[in-house]
Amino acid sequence: MNFITKEPIYKGWSSDKKYCVTDENGTHYLLRVSDMAQLESKQAEFHMTKKVASLGVPMPQPIEFGTCEDGVYSIQSWIDGEDAEQVISGCSDTKQYLFGLEAGRMLRKIHSICAPVTQEDWEIRFNRKMDHKIKKYSECPIKYENGQSLIDYINANRHLLKNRPQVYQHGDYHIGNMMIDCNDRLYVIDFSRNDYGDPWEEFNRIVWCAQKSPLFASGMVDGYFDDNVPMEFWRLLALYISSNTLSSIYWAIPFGQDEVNTMRNQAKEVLSWYDNMRNPVPTWYFKGRYLDESPVFDRQ
Repeated sequence: MNFITKEPIYKGWSSDKKYCVTDENGTHYLLRVSDMAQLESKQAEFHMTKKVASLGVPMPQPIEFGTCEDGVYSIQSWIDGEDAEQVISGCSDTKQYLFGLEAGRMLRKIHSICAPVTQEDWEIRFNRKMDHKIKKYSECPIKYENGQSLIDYINANRHLLKNRPQVYQHGDYHIGNMMIDCNDRLYVIDFSRNDYGDPWEEFNRIVWCAQKSPLFASGMVDGYFDDNVPMEFWRLLALYISSNTLSSIYWAIPFGQDEVNTMRNQAKEVLSWYDNMRNPVPTWYFKGRYLDESPVFDRQ
């Protein structure tokens, strides 16, 4: 493909170089360029995003993949819209919840792709990951107030990992990786952290959604489970969020005090939602039920 303009995009945490490019017809595309060392992983990512797109998930359409002087590149269709996290607070309660429902249904489609049978047993894999995080947290010079309650919850609930299924995961599924177009359609973007694992672990970043919009987060859960959320999900999600929260503080240190403060505040909020991990259902959750097609929200 030939492009006549190329504007860099600086948003996001990915190490990829990203550009909005335009062809001779004025059509915009997203160009991502990665280091050549990532050829194999990026090729697999492109293949899997084509598979996800074929399921009808609203997302940038993968168009072209190859190598160039700068490394590995991929070209995707351009989403003409706004970042969902920027506009969600300006939406009505009903609209926030409905966007969440759609996010949950989209995720369920993504999770319809099974993991390869060669995947390591999830219980073994995730226990190893949690052990590493507990060790790193114990060595970290910065601790959370009541952080021990996260470790206690993890150790008391490891048995929940037994016999968990594994599926394809987006890898970073939250409102910060979603867009809303001019027709009010929700899209998911950026599969650069895609992986395989327990489908319910994918909800570990719902913390970001709940901070932006509890109704969006609630709708996401209800949409995924078609309004029938099992208690086992909440118990397991609390385990995954405990694990994620532990690692956030030592991850943040190299990025400076502002990022450390962000993670400290987030941990404080998480512990508040879960009553210091004594209640597996977070306080942000509203169960939405439809009466005459209008959601009515109940605190659980």
